[in-house]
Amino acid sequence: MTFISYAQNFEDVRLWRAFRELEDGFYIDIGANDPNHDSVTKAFYDHGWQGVNVEPIQNYYDALCQQRPRDTTLQCIASDAPGEVTFYSIPDSGLSTADPRVAQERKDAGFEVQRLTVNARTLTSICEEHAVDRAIHFLKIDVEGHEETVLRGMDFSRFRPWIIVIETPWQRDHTWEPLVTDAGYQPILFDGLNTWFLADEHMNLKPAFDIPPCNLDNFQLCRGHAFAHPIDVAEPDTAQQLANALQRAEQAESQLRTLQNSRTVRAVQKLHKMLRRA
Repeated sequence: MTFISYAQNFEDVRLWRAFRELEDGFYIDIGANDPNHDSVTKAFYDHGWQGVNVEPIQNYYDALCQQRPRDTTLQCIASDAPGEVTFYSIPDSGLSTADPRVAQERKDAGFEVQRLTVNARTLTSICEEHAVDRAIHFLKIDVEGHEETVLRGMDFSRFRPWIIVIETPWQRDHTWEPLVTDAGYQPILFDGLNTWFLADEHMNLKPAFDIPPCNLDNFQLCRGHAFAHPIDVAEPDTAQQLANALQRAEQAESQLRTLQNSRTVRAVQKLHKMLRRA
């Protein structure tokens, strides 16, 4: 089965290197967002894995429930305490946040920001309900500035994700990092968008992260991926380019058929057959 990458920065390719031999894996996705677009877990679900998606936004929650029936999808946010909290939704984006400072920055930048009241749970309580008797192979956290609050709600002495992936653009203040490293995790990679941590007891997986994703990983980008070449047949210039390419392909196919029927090619094919019999 071909590995199709959906993640925005090849996160799923790096994880697949570490786990390609694992048939029944389990993940927890905090800030799951869309079940397909930029999803770190979509490729793993397609390969038979299952997990827990935490997503407060109604349309993304509904889509996850519909498209991921093996998964457990929770309509809430992860925080340091249970209850109801204010959440700042930015429609049709992955930029929604529970951090009022980040919300204000995005409002000042021109984004539409909607205030919602959502349920909050600790990551520990989510693990107690859904992962108490199984390994957590990776934990992904993408919460737009709310990282420290999420991590303060997790008991890493009881629940030990093998790999933790936290979206952490370089300009953010990573004062929360000791919450992970003091719990027995090593920072092994910053890929420009995420910081990656390995549990001390799973450092044998580190070689999977020593080089960037490359053609040796044998993966394809999903249709519409931001790194794939965009082709919009509705654009006149692109449509003409596509028509020209198809015409050249047809001409090449015709030339190939002519070549295959030539005397020279038939003679070479006959010689090859004779040599194989010798």
